[in-house]
Amino acid sequence: MVAITEMPSVEKIAEKAIERRLTIQVAEIAADTTTIRSLDWDRDRFDIEFGLQNGTTYNSYIIRGEKLALVDTSHAKFRELYLNTLQELVDPAQIEYLVISHTEPDHSGLVREILALAPNVTVVGTKVALQFLNDLVHHPFKQKIVKNGDQIDLGKGHVLQFVNAPNLHWPDTMMTFDLGTSTLYTCDIFGMHYCSEATYDDDLQKITPDYRFYYECLMAPNARSVISAMKRMDELPQAEIVANGHGPLLRYNVKELTENYRQWSQAQTKGETNVVVCYVSDYGYCDRLSQAIARGVAKTGVAVEMADLKAIDLQELRELVGHASGLVVCTPPTANSHVETAIGAILAAASEKQVIGLYEPHGDRDSSIDLLNNRFKDLGVITAFPAIRVRENPDETTYQTCDEAGTDLGQLLTREKNIKQLKAIDADLDKALGRLAGGLYIISAAKGGARSAMLASWVAQASFKPLGFTVAVAKDRAIESFMQVGDRFVLNVLEDGNYSKLMQHFLKRFAPGADRFEGVKTQISSSGAPILTDALAFIECEVLSRMECSDHWVIYAIAEEGRVSKPDALTAAHHRKIGNHY
Repeated sequence: MVAITEMPSVEKIAEKAIERRLTIQVAEIAADTTTIRSLDWDRDRFDIEFGLQNGTTYNSYIIRGEKLALVDTSHAKFRELYLNTLQELVDPAQIEYLVISHTEPDHSGLVREILALAPNVTVVGTKVALQFLNDLVHHPFKQKIVKNGDQIDLGKGHVLQFVNAPNLHWPDTMMTFDLGTSTLYTCDIFGMHYCSEATYDDDLQKITPDYRFYYECLMAPNARSVISAMKRMDELPQAEIVANGHGPLLRYNVKELTENYRQWSQAQTKGETNVVVCYVSDYGYCDRLSQAIARGVAKTGVAVEMADLKAIDLQELRELVGHASGLVVCTPPTANSHVETAIGAILAAASEKQVIGLYEPHGDRDSSIDLLNNRFKDLGVITAFPAIRVRENPDETTYQTCDEAGTDLGQLLTREKNIKQLKAIDADLDKALGRLAGGLYIISAAKGGARSAMLASWVAQASFKPLGFTVAVAKDRAIESFMQVGDRFVLNVLEDGNYSKLMQHFLKRFAPGADRFEGVKTQISSSGAPILTDALAFIECEVLSRMECSDHWVIYAIAEEGRVSKPDALTAAHHRKIGNHY
């Protein structure tokens, strides 16, 4: 049974305007088990500020054994809707356990309200999660710290077993397995930002792009932690339902979709090179900035380890830093002795062979970040990018700068390896492949306040109905983040005999966050992406699908609008001599 509760409204006009903005869905998913799904239809940004095409959901669960348990809550914006629905389903005062998968506000935003309605409830979570909650709630509450493998018997066959899953994608994350219903409660893990009235993964083709995009943004930077968590999952019986925290629950494609995580993460961690990204989970925007940097590093195929300086064991930190090829470190907040000690441990374990980057999460603390930078310079380390100093609340441009900085660091670490691989390719095959000619194009895109561009030659028409074409984009290109399914961009066609100036400009290596269009004449398309005034033609288009091809994404886009400035001119052609690099 599925029930939809619409957001109430007094005025009819207002009701129509917000009719599908926030809704609640209630569904029975297993014996004695109900989900309350908060459907956020119009949300277009999330977490590390990546764009959403299909909204999102926040999923909460009620388990009715002889004892009543609630797994996670909802976002604060659903306060009235969620609490009214919960009270219709159960008497909150009867809830004995509130299981907190992790403390990010979109899942624990209503913990205070639940504690008020259920004063005798015991909050269950990892040690780190309960530490965070103590700082958020600011008054005593019953709590139970659980470790990997611990169990709670609710009665009627519902035995909850807990699986430690730190850094997926917060340091306090855990999963919960109900042995009675073979339901695995995973919070952020195996989720997707996809809002629909479908409770389950009925339409695999429709949800696949969002599922993969979600993994890339949140889980790929934590690929090693994904593998560790899945090894613990392997010790459990096979889950029949994955009750995630975002999007449709997994029921019909559980094995395929969960195994995707394993395969993607194994591919991400197969190299020996790795980077440790250090952050402080509750300091300014540190966690989000660190995730953006980590995602940029992960694009280059370099494995990433996330280290929360407030929670990590110092000996573990020293080992991580000692084995790392690169480090990214935040400026620590004052008045936190553990974080200050952790910074000291990093400096003690760092070596001159490492590549580093620094970022300052919020405020005006130049003396602190400059001091830290000087201490690393004294060690003789290589700086991958200029220190990122965030003065105001970060916006799309800030996060894109962090993404690009991470990519620069990863490329610096992999440059020597890539050169060796190029030399190893068969010469005859390499020369033959180089005879595949292409045109010359500039791809331009914009999201929020951020803009990006790249020179492209691997472009080909792919369909008549609809008019569509493909373009291959290297995974470590900055513009890749602007070319997800549903994104729009402009393909600018360069003119034969009149392209050298534009080509040379966009072949330059830009610093993280630099304006690619400075000094270039542009117009603005309907999607906000720049159109190059001096281009022969332009095509506005929308990404319909993406196919993974080793080190590239092949983007299939639908042409929506276009114009040619010189009908008799020809497209610039690109002829290569070798086929193993640009």
